[in-house]
Amino acid sequence: MNGHYYRKTAALVGALFIIATVTAIAAMVLLGTAFEEPDFIVDLPEIENKVVGAVMLELVLAISLICIGTLMFPVFKEHGEGLALGYAGIRLVEAIFIIIASVCLLAMLTMGGEYASGDLDATGNGAMGALLTGLREWAFVIGTLVFLGLGVLTLNYLFYVSKLIPRWLSIWGLIGGAGILVYGVFALFGHDISSFSAVSLLAAPIAVQEMVFAVYLIVKGFNGPVSGSGATPAEE
Repeated sequence: MNGHYYRKTAALVGALFIIATVTAIAAMVLLGTAFEEPDFIVDLPEIENKVVGAVMLELVLAISLICIGTLMFPVFKEHGEGLALGYAGIRLVEAIFIIIASVCLLAMLTMGGEYASGDLDATGNGAMGALLTGLREWAFVIGTLVFLGLGVLTLNYLFYVSKLIPRWLSIWGLIGGAGILVYGVFALFGHDISSFSAVSLLAAPIAVQEMVFAVYLIVKGFNGPVSGSGATPAEE
């Protein structure tokens, strides 16, 4: 594979990172405070378009993650095939959990419609709603926190050892990935992360780093040499 291939791959991966970030934020904005009311499932049909829109955005996010892992595998393969495969697998698992969360949201929307039409009683609505809500929340904790943290750590470790991007950017990513993983572990052990005072300190570094990293890939591409690319090493 030549340098042109890797240059295109870098730009595409950078664009996919931006798409993933934008869709994740847009989905949260669309849903807004919909989940804050005790009987929110009953009210979901009133914002059906927003719910469906959020699901579509989450699916785009999931597809973007799968594409990132797939595109980066041949790039990382020469620097550690096991870790390269592991990174692709982590992104796939992360995407699967996001899809599960999206399906749960659609199921809640269906339940809200059935309750409004009288096909579901309050008891059944409450029990099934709690189950779907819990499943969606855990899918996000595992997928977009724990596996996201693992993915970020793996990605930036591979970048650090391969020097395909400046090492200062990789170190920034490693710090951010560790923060996200800690954030996820807190949630996994039942801590209320919504009120955790250090949440912004843990999540902010990787959010900013991914945007800087994405723009760097689009503008400059991978630092050389990339195996088989004939690229000239870029200055760190």
